[in-house]
Amino acid sequence: MPGFRLLLAIVASAALIVADVRFDALHTVRSTIANGLAPAYWLGNAPSQFSGWVAGLFTTRDDLLEENETLNARMLILERRALKYAALASENNELRRLLNSSEVLDDRVIVADVVSVSPDPFSHEVVINKGSRDGVRVGQAILDATGLMGQVLSTSNFTSRVLLISDSSHAVPVEVIRNGLRAILLGSGNISVLELVHVPDTADIREGDLLVSSGLGGRFPKGYPVAEVTGIHKDPGEPFVQIEAAPKAQLNRSDMVLVVFSENQELAHPSRAQDDVPEATGDEVSPGPEEGGTN
Repeated sequence: MPGFRLLLAIVASAALIVADVRFDALHTVRSTIANGLAPAYWLGNAPSQFSGWVAGLFTTRDDLLEENETLNARMLILERRALKYAALASENNELRRLLNSSEVLDDRVIVADVVSVSPDPFSHEVVINKGSRDGVRVGQAILDATGLMGQVLSTSNFTSRVLLISDSSHAVPVEVIRNGLRAILLGSGNISVLELVHVPDTADIREGDLLVSSGLGGRFPKGYPVAEVTGIHKDPGEPFVQIEAAPKAQLNRSDMVLVVFSENQELAHPSRAQDDVPEATGDEVSPGPEEGGTN
């Protein structure tokens, strides 16, 4: 009977939801399905890789010389920055030792490619081509070249799902780099707008202020750019101000990202790890045999 089959389907669905939410019983099933979908992600990404390869076949010698000259100039600039950051890191560690503080270990990363984007307009997620076999774990922070992108939501052997900071269910503890004011930055469901919440109307915050991760809660590493304040709205009589910010990361354009490993996490392939944060975010991440690596 159709009614009985419908009732049975509803009961079975409810049982599966409870088992998954309360006991995480379907993790293995999801991971197996994600492993099976990995070839589909690679095939979906193949046309863009193929078009790039074809375009490279028709690159002229003058274009290559111009690109080489530009890269050499950029390399000199980045080497100078790397030297500056290395000196600052050394000075910072020395100050910590003088203050009897524990010395901060270098953060490490691996480089991953974005191979798929969620088609659901209400869910801001992407899939990257690094998974548990590469040491990726749920909760790890994801960066691009300009700022914090999000965190790992789930993993399979070959891929991982990443929840972007613009998703309406996402929150990041941040601080204003100008004065150290702490607050929570929420996703709004809009890829280009974030919301700073619970900020009193007496707080010293201005348009243009840079918001960086505060490190509170231990989920996101401290000090990475997250967003820039773009608008402040004060309603008379309200105790809090409405603040909007624009994410620093190119959430809908970045094709290559960094998976961050904190000092207490181990890489599955240590040889793939790169240098410390000052050098890597100091604009130079030299790829290892398969990828590159920072916190």
